[in-house]
Amino acid sequence: MNGPGPLGAFLHARRSRLRPEDVGLRDLGPRRRVPGLRREELAELAGVSVSYYARLEQGLSRRASAEVLDAIARALLLDGHEREHLERLAVAARHAPRVRRPRPEKLADETRDLLRALDSVPALVLGRRTDVLAWNPLGHALLADNLDFLAPNDPARRPNMSRMLFLDPHGRELYADWKRKVRSVVGSLRLAVGRHPQDPLLAQLIGELTMGSPQFLALWRDHRVAPCGAACYELRHPVVGTLTVTQQTLSIAPSPDQVLIVCTTPAGSASEQALALLARASGARSPSPSPGDRLG
Repeated sequence: MNGPGPLGAFLHARRSRLRPEDVGLRDLGPRRRVPGLRREELAELAGVSVSYYARLEQGLSRRASAEVLDAIARALLLDGHEREHLERLAVAARHAPRVRRPRPEKLADETRDLLRALDSVPALVLGRRTDVLAWNPLGHALLADNLDFLAPNDPARRPNMSRMLFLDPHGRELYADWKRKVRSVVGSLRLAVGRHPQDPLLAQLIGELTMGSPQFLALWRDHRVAPCGAACYELRHPVVGTLTVTQQTLSIAPSPDQVLIVCTTPAGSASEQALALLARASGARSPSPSPGDRLG
């Protein structure tokens, strides 16, 4: 393998984000040519030799022990998700299993039943590559009414949330704070690559986004990792105008590589009314508004 590889690239990116004062060091040395800690500073903090750390970051050594990784993680001030990502990258660097084309992801019957039961709120299921495996009518109407509702049923035509956000003008225009939304998506994709380093379809997606979007390339080079959780977003919908939803990303127990995304609105809010209006306009089942709420 040529170059630093994913492990070395991650270590370099995280080292570059730290300043001496972040880790209790006084910057008394010569003017820095590039931002971040020097290799020798990071190696001293981790208690390893400079030459060993340099070889690890350059991809020349791929046999770091658990103790060394833990020391480097502490020196880099990694959080829990970042530590897990570092450990997965280290394991992948030690092994190079044969690359196999994965089978198309499938939706379990139980998950489909759950999605059908959530007909009063926008919901969709994403696979590990952010492919849309299914959505309910209101989820489709809210997030992707420009696409064919039945497209997720065909693996060859499935929409992909990352492509929708970076390469489709509809996705860019839908989110008022588009930059915050895509940062979250890229952080989650980084985790997926760490979990599935030999997935050729995932690598193909990253390559496509890298070539097609300068914004994606800049975020990808940053190497930030974070799972999607719950976040509020202001949407500018072409049918019902501006509304604010909380997007919650929930794990699916029988399918750990899949997530359920549910969009909710505060009870009695204008956004709840807008969602009810969208349900009626799109033919989806309308959520029950709070008592006393009326649409004009």
